[in-house]
Parts: sequence; structure tokens; C-alpha cells
Amino acid sequence: MDKNISPAKSGILYGVLFGVIMVLEFVVMYVIGMKSLMNSSAGMIVNIANYLVLPIIFIYLGCNHYKKDINNGFISFSESLKTGVSITVVAALIYAIFNLIFNLIFPEFINEMLEITRDGMIAKNPQVSAKELEMGLGMVKKFMNPFIVFPATLVMYSFFGLIYSLIIGAIVKNDKP
Repeated sequence: MDKNISPAKSGILYGVLFGVIMVLEFVVMYVIGMKSLMNSSAGMIVNIANYLVLPIIFIYLGCNHYKKDINNGFISFSESLKTGVSITVVAALIYAIFNLIFNLIFPEFINEMLEITRDGMIAKNPQVSAKELEMGLGMVKKFMNPFIVFPATLVMYSFFGLIYSLIIGAIVKNDKP
């Protein structure tokens, strides 16, 4: 194998796969019906998968791929970090770009999400005042702005990627003697 492949480049394939899976989850949830799934256990399962299970699986797979197939059975802690963070950054880029395009194609999606949020707020606290409800929805609407969602998605997945890469790097590292 080519020994000049950087750990970050080796993680791109796994980042693309992770990003595509997140996009497919989103599309399936949208097609099935976001309202019925958002406040259910299915919505919770998708969130746990996207923020915990899938990143750990893909970072582990990416690090093992680099270790076994590219670097002759060796991977340092820093190479694990580079691989893991690159995987989550690529996945976050794909997901954030998809989200931006989706909101441009379907502008009514934001209003649907605000309606779901309003219903959830009222269900959790039926005594909520109109002023508190509007203030809460105003904050949600600000955070649905593409100029906030895009960088927030990148930062959040990069942070999780760093944490998971630290853990996985400690497990799979095998320095060259």
C-alpha cells in the first residue's frame, strides 16, 4: 500500500458513508412524517444513532482501516485523532450542506418544525404563557438560520469526533517500535 496516505485522507470514505447515512435517515423521517416521529422513541433512537453509535462505529472502522490496510498494523494516537475528526467533519459537511439545500427546496420545512416545537412546548407545559411561547419559538427560529446551523453542525460533530477519537485512539493505537 501507499505509505504517503495521510490519516485524514484515509478517513474520507468513512466520513462520506456516515454523512450519507445521516442524510438517508433524515429523508426517511421526513417521508414517513416528521410530526409523528419527532417526539417519539424513533426520533430519540435516530438522535442516539447520529450522535453516539454511528460516529463511534465509523471512527473505529476508519482507524482500523488505516492501521491494518494502510500503515502495516501501526497507528499512533495522533493518527487516530486525525482519522476520527476527519470522518466526523466530512460527515457533518455532507449533512449540513444537505440540510441547507433541503431548506432552500422546501422552505415550509422550517414552519413545520416550528409547529412541532410549539406543540411539544404546549404538551410539556400546558400553562405556558403566550409571551414565553413566542420567546421560545423565536430562539428556535434563530437557531434554524442556515448561517447558524451550518457552523454549529460542523463544530458539534467535530467536538464529538474529537472525544470519540480520543477514546478509540487509546484503544486501537499501536506505535511503531
